[in-house]
Amino acid sequence: MTDIHETLKRFSAVCQEENAHPPKYVQKVLDKEKNDCIDDFHESMHLSLAGNNHLMTDSRLNDQDVVLLYKTLSNNLYVVSIDLRYNNITDQGASWIAKLLEETAVLRELNLMCNDIEEKGTKEIAKALERNETMVSLRMNGNKMGNKGGMYFAQMLQVNELLEHLDLGDTDQGTESIIAIATVLTQNRGLRSLNVNRPLLYSQQEETTVHMANMLKINPCLREIHLEKYDMRDFGATRLAECLMNNNTLSYLNLSCNRITRDGAKELAKLLKQNTPLQVLDLGYNRLEDDGALYLAEALGTYNTFLNTLVVSSNNIASKGLCAIADSMKMNSTLQCVYIWGNNLEEPAAIAFAALLKTLRLEPHNTDVQPYEVDGKTILSELSHQIRRHYYWKPFYGSDVPDIKI
Repeated sequence: MTDIHETLKRFSAVCQEENAHPPKYVQKVLDKEKNDCIDDFHESMHLSLAGNNHLMTDSRLNDQDVVLLYKTLSNNLYVVSIDLRYNNITDQGASWIAKLLEETAVLRELNLMCNDIEEKGTKEIAKALERNETMVSLRMNGNKMGNKGGMYFAQMLQVNELLEHLDLGDTDQGTESIIAIATVLTQNRGLRSLNVNRPLLYSQQEETTVHMANMLKINPCLREIHLEKYDMRDFGATRLAECLMNNNTLSYLNLSCNRITRDGAKELAKLLKQNTPLQVLDLGYNRLEDDGALYLAEALGTYNTFLNTLVVSSNNIASKGLCAIADSMKMNSTLQCVYIWGNNLEEPAAIAFAALLKTLRLEPHNTDVQPYEVDGKTILSELSHQIRRHYYWKPFYGSDVPDIKI
């Protein structure tokens, strides 16, 4: 099955074999692909079956639909990525997905975000990935796999060095599984991007942050890491900054939604002064305040020539800190994206960022604020331009459709 016509033929045959009515959503997506191929030939297909695509469906796929997909795609050479986010797939459906991962010869990307897969289904998927040789991207975020589920993925990473992007955020992992994943990544040389947001931690000693920091000190391959909602304080931020001094590969660091204050920002500023390859620093929803913003602004204005994106949204920063960041952009030609909404946007800060936008030093699509005037007073309004805007959803039509498929 190397084209859409053979795929459709196989899908119809499977439905007849199983004496099942073809799911309207799957049929509609395959028919749409067939029509698109009339004008523009496709060598491969991204099978998008997101349950929250209300323009295409009013129902969500279940485990029985997954059986039909497995039998259709097990020997398929046309479909190279599948998006099954926001459906009703449970452990039973996950077992069929695991079989597909074992048998596929071309599948590279799989999105299972926000389904109902728990520990049992996670185990089968992780075991299948130990034998899989094609997958490069897997998103499991939002599935409540728990601590044991995280341990299964840690075990998988000991064997599989072909997987490059792994998203395990919001999966109710515990301290043990996070430490296990960090330990394995000291040896794994394949993974490029890791999301382990919002583990369930019950200790105040930041053991998970310390292990992640020690891993980043020696891991030569990881490019992107998300440590959001880690209950991280200044101690953890300090350990991260110290260990990243020796890291020459990490380019994206997400520390949003933590408890980092000006002291942690001071240590991260020292990291920026070292001019490491870090290009994106997300510190949104912390407690940096003016002092923390001043530390960052000093590093960006005088030392750093790599950072491209800075997020300091909702950090209780007032005019003093925001104006310092705006002034640093006049001296720093590398910094292109700054997100500041949710701070104390007083008029001096509004005037400073209005000037940056007027001179196009800051492009409107690279920030989350827009200036306007009322009775001679400059005020900033919010724009929907967050750094991870299309993480949980994506538009399906218009000029704002993202390039990424998974």
